[in-house]
Amino acid sequence: MTLTGRTALVSALGALLVGFVLPSWLGIAIVQLALLIAILCDLALAAPVRKLRFTRTGETTVRLTGEAPTHLTLTNPSGRTLRAHVRDAWPPSSFHPGSDIAASRHTVRLPPAERRRLTTTLHPTRRGDHHAVRVTVRSYGPLGLAARQGSHHVPWTLRVLPPFTSRKHLPAKLARLRELDGRTSLLTRGEGTEFDSLRDYTPGDDTRSIDWRASARRQDLAVRTWRPERDRRILLVLETGRTSAARIGDIPRLDASMDAALLLGTLAARAGDHVDLLAYDRRIRASVQGRTARDLLPALTDALAPLEAELVEADARGLAAEIHRRTSRRSLIVLFTGLDAAPVEEALLPVLPSLTQRNEVIVAAVADPRIEEMAAGRHSPQAVYAAAAAEQAIAARRHIADRLRRQGITVIDATPAHLAPDLADAYLTLKSTGRL
Repeated sequence: MTLTGRTALVSALGALLVGFVLPSWLGIAIVQLALLIAILCDLALAAPVRKLRFTRTGETTVRLTGEAPTHLTLTNPSGRTLRAHVRDAWPPSSFHPGSDIAASRHTVRLPPAERRRLTTTLHPTRRGDHHAVRVTVRSYGPLGLAARQGSHHVPWTLRVLPPFTSRKHLPAKLARLRELDGRTSLLTRGEGTEFDSLRDYTPGDDTRSIDWRASARRQDLAVRTWRPERDRRILLVLETGRTSAARIGDIPRLDASMDAALLLGTLAARAGDHVDLLAYDRRIRASVQGRTARDLLPALTDALAPLEAELVEADARGLAAEIHRRTSRRSLIVLFTGLDAAPVEEALLPVLPSLTQRNEVIVAAVADPRIEEMAAGRHSPQAVYAAAAAEQAIAARRHIADRLRRQGITVIDATPAHLAPDLADAYLTLKSTGRL
């Protein structure tokens, strides 16, 4: 039983009125007895809470920047009218801070044997699975003096997908892909190109592309054109150890890597390549294999949605072994990791030769734009010290990147806003030069 603020108000007013005609102790006793009888009657007339029935419908997935209406259908099977406050509780990260909590609270008046649909609109602020906590009902009597309260567990899960903010770059990258894919002929030849057609020679063409036999037949110079091969194998590898947990601005490094992986995966699938995903630190955290181009993006976003960085050192040897198990033929391996000196020198560099021996490897790292800002600061003695530390950090990252490049690895070290488009450009460059 729950007493309301109205109960205290009625008690005070009754004691005040009765006190004028009766002794104070007798008046208080009469008021309390009358109030107790009124409370018990009011409570008896309140609709029971435990008999209420609930069902849920609504959205099950939403992108991080979107909104998701969830519907709670409340049925009153009792013979009394339900006058209630209902709270549909979700985790705090399911709402904008301090602004949407009221959306989970509802006032209901429901006659017997009727039902009502209550809608709670969620605006998630964190990626992952959000689970409904409980539905709490406070059922009041007709006088509003007392209430029954109880909770029901009505399960529902909303999966919040990565926002994929780099999707805006996809049209431009697809346009460049179409140019490489025969609409604009490619004049270079390499491991990843195949013969497309012949065309007339124009000044500036690579003389190695001249087809002398065709030129003799046509009595004019003809050059071969080449186009990138399809059906290449691409493995996106997200290292989910402690370095991926560092926050760059408002998001973890891992989230920026996810965004770049989604853009590259979508682009490569449109190019006709096979794309797989592996997230690993000391064990496999997420995996996508064997999906068609149509199913790839939903599979990637669904696999990445609940992924979180683990506060452990990544096992580079275990990661290399897992990559070898998944790549039986020459592939493009895109490794999303950090460029911190100690983890790279002690763990990653020793295993990279086994990966580069038969694969093309790209290392994609998220740079902190704040470090560049600190390096430019000279307005105070504190800023000078901060600039010196920033320059040291930048020099260390460049040193690690140079060591990786000397092993034939393409290194993309960019801020979160530029990592996805820069990585897509690197992929298209590999296609155009025949290295993939």
